[in-house]
Amino acid sequence: MTTAPHPTPKALNARDAHTEAQRLLAGRFDARVLEPAPPAVDDGNWYADDPTDPSGATHPVVGPTSAATLTWDHWLRDFPEQSEWAAHRWLGSYRRLGPPPATLVETRISLHRLAVYVMSPARRRANGKVALRWTLGGFGTPFFGADEQVRVAGSSLVRQIGESATAVPITSLDQAAALVLDTGPDLEWAATFDVPPAGDLNEQLEIDPDASVWLGDWFGFGYSVLEELRADAASVDASRVQLWVEHFDAAFECLPEDSGRRAGYGLSPGDGANPEPYLYVVPWNFDQVPQSDLWNATTFKGAVLPLSSLLDASDQRTMALEWLRERRALLSK
Repeated sequence: MTTAPHPTPKALNARDAHTEAQRLLAGRFDARVLEPAPPAVDDGNWYADDPTDPSGATHPVVGPTSAATLTWDHWLRDFPEQSEWAAHRWLGSYRRLGPPPATLVETRISLHRLAVYVMSPARRRANGKVALRWTLGGFGTPFFGADEQVRVAGSSLVRQIGESATAVPITSLDQAAALVLDTGPDLEWAATFDVPPAGDLNEQLEIDPDASVWLGDWFGFGYSVLEELRADAASVDASRVQLWVEHFDAAFECLPEDSGRRAGYGLSPGDGANPEPYLYVVPWNFDQVPQSDLWNATTFKGAVLPLSSLLDASDQRTMALEWLRERRALLSK
């Protein structure tokens, strides 16, 4: 396992994560990765590519979950020199999460404001969708419109259109909107949600580069865990894993709704009630789920695994998966 990197110039340049991985496989396999990739999807329920969908493959699939023909970790046994490449993309050779910087809360709130009032509106005006995804070094939109993507990489904001990308240091909401929206920040669309207030549009956003990189790794870890959980046969009627801009958390739902046992499985970087990052399970109809001491949350009806309980685990990813699967199994009874 390697230590968390600061975003490389590659994260600030125009990127096609799928093509990059495909070239690495030299035509012998079909690649699947966690990051969004062009071309933009302009129909369907999600308006976004599915990182684990094997359809259309003409060769055995190397992917981020055990649903693939080979996982990236299996492939790395023959190509260990690519371990660092895979680790940075949360595909295999997984890195350990360390404790977050003391500036995480301020950075999280500032990045949440940026996501709500600038980044999500860029996607929304193209196709009506608001959710984001994990991206290399941070988070961003799936590709939309004319193969456009808006993403954060460390303390930089990147707007990519086709094969061209512009990266600028993150300063204020007004500055970010000028790059991404060509207008001011969109203050109206999220007015009914419990999101941080926009505040002074010209003030410097409080973003510590180290905390932003840590947050990007938290979301990368989360996407790796949640996509693996979604790929399980037991995750019946699963939705997509999305980074919901309203709560700034990554989650998906599974189990049939008519059973009364459907639930959300997710990962939060912290919030007003729980400043520490955590994993969670939230049943849709808590009155119909089996009673258990597994439901330990105090600020909502569900279960939480705080980051502090995860940090010392010998295998953090395995612990997270086992914790989530145990609660899904209880709901599946």
